[in-house]
Amino acid sequence: MHSIVFLDRATLAPDIDLRRPAFAHRWTAFDRTGADQVVERLRGATIAIVNKVPLCRDALMQLPDLRLIAVAATGTDIIDTDACMERGITVSNIRDYAVHTVPEHSFALILALRRGIVGYREDVRAGKWQESGQFCFFTHPIADLHGQTLGIVGEGAIGQSVAAIGRAFGMRVLFAAHKGSTGMGPLYTPFDRLLAVSDVVTLHCPLTPATRNLLSDREFGLMARRPIIVNTARGGLIDEAALARALRAGIVAGAGIDVCSSEPPPADHPLMALAGLPNVILTPHVAWAGRQSMQALADQLIENIEGFAGGVPRNIVAAPSAVSPRD
Repeated sequence: MHSIVFLDRATLAPDIDLRRPAFAHRWTAFDRTGADQVVERLRGATIAIVNKVPLCRDALMQLPDLRLIAVAATGTDIIDTDACMERGITVSNIRDYAVHTVPEHSFALILALRRGIVGYREDVRAGKWQESGQFCFFTHPIADLHGQTLGIVGEGAIGQSVAAIGRAFGMRVLFAAHKGSTGMGPLYTPFDRLLAVSDVVTLHCPLTPATRNLLSDREFGLMARRPIIVNTARGGLIDEAALARALRAGIVAGAGIDVCSSEPPPADHPLMALAGLPNVILTPHVAWAGRQSMQALADQLIENIEGFAGGVPRNIVAAPSAVSPRD
């Protein structure tokens, strides 16, 4: 009988219907798990469910019974997949559940920043409307999206959905070629060129060694149109200290950030000091968390586990050779 342990159940909203797999099993769930608790809590488990708890090589080598790591997210950079392959552990993830909720959140950030929503809200609360003595006042710049250039880094399902919304607003949409690449074809704009001509730059790519610090001082220096920077993908894609410098210097017009390299960010995080500015919006990694999307994630998570237990694995990221991945 499978023993299933969910290490960080609190990463899903409590009202989400997380049904139990339809096969005989033991189920244990912890709201959160520290790095020093992983081995103890997974000892004897055959299936681990994790969202943001890292599973490193040292821990994995101490878990001889573990057969499946079901990641309750798309990104699997928290898992040492090489160690999983060596140990005969299959890794599955969640796919295409956030193709509406993340783009919607991205555009919520874009619209709020382009139209000065945060600044005007605070000004109204402070009584500046009454002080103005007229029907309106102009304390923050407002710019339309129509006719502006939207630069998208990441051409997957979420990036494509963001592009569709951008086109609906009348924006010119560009997809970035991989950084440093010159041979991706006419549908892609060279990375540096995209940075130079975009009014909004939004990130929708995975965090890999090649994409870590994708935007840093050099890249911000190329942004001739002072764009808004949006990141609803992974915090490590941006050199956050460099972004803070770019914001202070006015090299970029604003930033809408839903993800940080350390979550929650410490008090001395480079962006925390700027969080009170009207052109900086930080949200706590909730772009993925629309009610319908989170339920779809929970349903797919259990389907992945049932598929593995039934000999029909799906959404496989890493697998021993005996397992035949099936999407």
